[in-house]
Amino acid sequence: MRDTNIPDEIKEFFRMDGSRSLLIKGPAGTGKTTLALQIMEDLGKPESSFYLTTRVSDEALFQQFPWLKEEEIKRKIVDAGKILLESLYGRKKRIYPIIPEEDAEKIESAKKFLKDINTERTPPEKADRTWLNKVFAKYGRIPEIEYTYDRIDSILPEKAMIVIDSVEGLTHRHRTDAEDFITMLQKDLVENSNTDVVFVLEKNEAPELEYLVDGVVSLSHMEIDTKRIREISLDKLRSIEIEQPKYIFTLNNGKFRSFDIKDNISDKKSIWKPNKEEKDRYSTGIPDLDIILDGGLKKGSYNAVELGPNVSIEDYYLLMRPLWLNFITHDRGIFAVLVGGSTPDNIMEEGVNYLGKDVAEEYAKKYVRIVDYFSEEDERPFVLPLLGKDREELYEMYAKNLRELRGEENRPIMDYAGFDTIEYLRGDTIAIRDILQTVSRTKKSDDIGMCAVRPGLKLGQEIMNLADTYMRLFVKDRVLCLYGIKPKTPVYAVVVDKEKGLPYVRLEALV
Repeated sequence: MRDTNIPDEIKEFFRMDGSRSLLIKGPAGTGKTTLALQIMEDLGKPESSFYLTTRVSDEALFQQFPWLKEEEIKRKIVDAGKILLESLYGRKKRIYPIIPEEDAEKIESAKKFLKDINTERTPPEKADRTWLNKVFAKYGRIPEIEYTYDRIDSILPEKAMIVIDSVEGLTHRHRTDAEDFITMLQKDLVENSNTDVVFVLEKNEAPELEYLVDGVVSLSHMEIDTKRIREISLDKLRSIEIEQPKYIFTLNNGKFRSFDIKDNISDKKSIWKPNKEEKDRYSTGIPDLDIILDGGLKKGSYNAVELGPNVSIEDYYLLMRPLWLNFITHDRGIFAVLVGGSTPDNIMEEGVNYLGKDVAEEYAKKYVRIVDYFSEEDERPFVLPLLGKDREELYEMYAKNLRELRGEENRPIMDYAGFDTIEYLRGDTIAIRDILQTVSRTKKSDDIGMCAVRPGLKLGQEIMNLADTYMRLFVKDRVLCLYGIKPKTPVYAVVVDKEKGLPYVRLEALV
């Protein structure tokens, strides 16, 4: 199977021995059709899967999903409306006699008996029509479904996959009960004809139908600060252990793409290479974020990142790591007060991982200074132990290390502050004074200010008011997400660049 962007549990569900049926439900506009098409493309064999649509015409589908125009995919799209018209106006096809329901039940019983005594079943060469005949006897013929059975005949004994989009579209058109309709396809095709069936339901809820199928997933959307987030819930997948019951996903470029914790981590690691920068901007180290910020962080700007309550240090590093690495590999210094939970050892480890030990030590000595309020002494040149120092000693230490960072060329620096640490140690009044001084000093220079803010800090609103850029981080369904308040942006999933590995990351728009 090809690698896919569908949740692992759904992939495993369709990869099991035998055939499966899946019901996709959710409100209008949540992406049900997109998911169904993605399942067909990624998990169905190209030559033996097809999509029966009653929702829209071929051309409307191609406009919404341009990738469907690829010849291989295009052949899979079957317009139920065209089939109905052809049947009404004389399309020549083989007509199967409708077997009375009484006889159909006898045939079904005989097939069940033969199945029970045959321990070595071979794949069927023709689609079972037992339940099809029952439904036709009760409601009359359904040309679209006759066509579907005929097409499956041409695929068998190879495994087939069909997508029915939507159940209501066919059952309403032919005044057929939805339970009878789904039971027909479940019994004939899934259980007896080596065919996976994906049902798309227009209703948001249908408990009377869910027990008939092997799997049920629900699509929904919610709002976070007026930003739309889409989510898929794995309600039932028979015989599958559901490790993660919910996933966020995007419909960007007409494709379904779900995200999970594996998007935040990677065994692959690369040595950092600095990004190119524009004249008046510093790159964030993340090209996608640079584009959002019109080229990066503006010289003389003050920039804030708010960390949601469920954002871990490792989550935070996913975003900040490229910025720090890119800044120092352009021979610029960082003067930092770290966020709570982070230590100088953590920062050094990051440098060793993505620059190499010798280079990391060299850069740390020349370009990094980390304030440590809790230590009296530290032999490492990049750590400034402040505990027990009087005002004069602190001023001399600060001035000396600032000169070292700037060097003879008077290089710009990044003044970085974890304001949870500062507010805890110095109180909110002094912290607000400090930020006002830092912002004022930064805007008169080529430096940049950078800070991390935790929810609940008293100076949070002050920082938002003063900052040139303000980004908010949160974790949803185990995935790190970001959106901008200054500037306003959609929500993005922060994901590891799969080709390069860490520390490189990309932003995927959640649309």
